[in-house]
Amino acid sequence: MPALPTHPLQVTIRALRLVEDALLALLLTAMIGLSATQILLRNLFETGLPWADPLLRLLVLWLALAGALAATRENRHIRIDLLSRFLSAALNRAAERLASVFTAGICALLAWHGGRLVWFEYQDGTTLGAGIPAWVAQIVIPLGFGLMALRFALLALTPAAPRPLPSEESPS
Repeated sequence: MPALPTHPLQVTIRALRLVEDALLALLLTAMIGLSATQILLRNLFETGLPWADPLLRLLVLWLALAGALAATRENRHIRIDLLSRFLSAALNRAAERLASVFTAGICALLAWHGGRLVWFEYQDGTTLGAGIPAWVAQIVIPLGFGLMALRFALLALTPAAPRPLPSEESPS
């Protein structure tokens, strides 16, 4: 069993990881529970919760961004690495850093425009069902992409353990 981190930064990172994992589990559980309830109500009682479908759409958005954030945390996001088969280890690492910088820029741009969307919704006073302000539900867009931009920027700046070359990878 690995030793628990003791440095304050490591403890903070571990706590944030636990919060992210708990949020993912909570969102997925809520989606499954609400979907099952909606199905049962419709099939057995020919009724449903009028607010459930819009809430499920929002939960999908939140779950997708939380999942993408977890994927960037683990550096297990979708990537196209055609060049990695042909580049040396040093050039491969340079290409990975460049891709991380580019991706951080794209995520930062999405966070910026997501923030503008949230601001406009706040100014307009748009509400969802039950009087919930739309900006509250959409705040995950700038937060999620902003955190992903930060993670990709840090990934570009930190040295990483070398990944095995495609010929060295074991089949799974």
